[in-house]
Amino acid sequence: MADHAVVDVAGDEVRISSPDRVVFPEQGWTKLDVADHFARVAEGAARGIARRPTMLKRYMQDVTVDPIYHKRAAKNTPFDTIQIRFPSQRPGRMNVPTKLADPVRLAQLGCLDFHPWPVRAEDIDHPDELRFDFDPTPGVAFAQVKEAVAGARQLLEELGLVGWPKTSGSRGIHVYVRIEPIWDFFQTRRAVLAFARELERRMEGLVTTKWWKEERHGVFVDYNQNARDKTVSSAYGVRPTGFVSAPFTWDELEHIEIADFPLGSFAERWESVGDLTAGIDDTEGRIDTLLKWVLRDEDDGVGDAPWPPHYPKMPGEPPRVQPSKQRRADDQY
Repeated sequence: MADHAVVDVAGDEVRISSPDRVVFPEQGWTKLDVADHFARVAEGAARGIARRPTMLKRYMQDVTVDPIYHKRAAKNTPFDTIQIRFPSQRPGRMNVPTKLADPVRLAQLGCLDFHPWPVRAEDIDHPDELRFDFDPTPGVAFAQVKEAVAGARQLLEELGLVGWPKTSGSRGIHVYVRIEPIWDFFQTRRAVLAFARELERRMEGLVTTKWWKEERHGVFVDYNQNARDKTVSSAYGVRPTGFVSAPFTWDELEHIEIADFPLGSFAERWESVGDLTAGIDDTEGRIDTLLKWVLRDEDDGVGDAPWPPHYPKMPGEPPRVQPSKQRRADDQY
């Protein structure tokens, strides 16, 4: 086995150690295969993480072994860093990729997919994008996910917002929306929740915003992916499934499939369509209407929804307990 390889990205050379280490045993794809992929798609992969605090999800062996998550930057990190305060209020420094070759540097560290915050390093308290995560519940086909996403596209257009879709590389679809960075995490999360609830009303029986799994049916819109410190796998990352989280055009939605984009043949896709995230930074929108919907829902008695379990209890949040357990507790009185 080779001791190392060198991958060049526009004249920036990155040393790849153990390049022949097999990362995907089923397909035989190696660490160098992953690095070469990110060198090829560097423009798009770097755009998704540029100047963003990024969590490292490192596969130190192969995809059959659980990864290690590094939120805090190492002392010898090859990336820029920034001071962050996590939801627990504990401080820390996070990596901030800034260079075109940084996706390859992440691959060198064992990262297959990248997990950036929805903020830029110059303003870590005001997100510049909304993230819509369409996640099918058990038994729900990908065709139903696409139906829900088509409804979301129409709703975004009504709001004057531009959606940028991509496959998750696993089971669902992500849609990103660039916004002006003037609202905080509480506002952007509630804006996504208001959007998801409106979509749920319009597509009753298909779309759900129910946080507790025992209540979910259909396609779940995970609004909590917009909470501070939550992340979504960015564009062109390689998921442990072996499929790339691939941007696609709205015209492709009807026929797109997760399995269309395996790492082994993604070079052909890139050569065919190029970077489908180009232009995303020029489509900033506003969420004023969504925030009005938040107030409308509040007036109708529909307040906040549950937060993830490791977050502090939030004002106006409903009881953070499974509904079935709450009912059993109530029956005792």
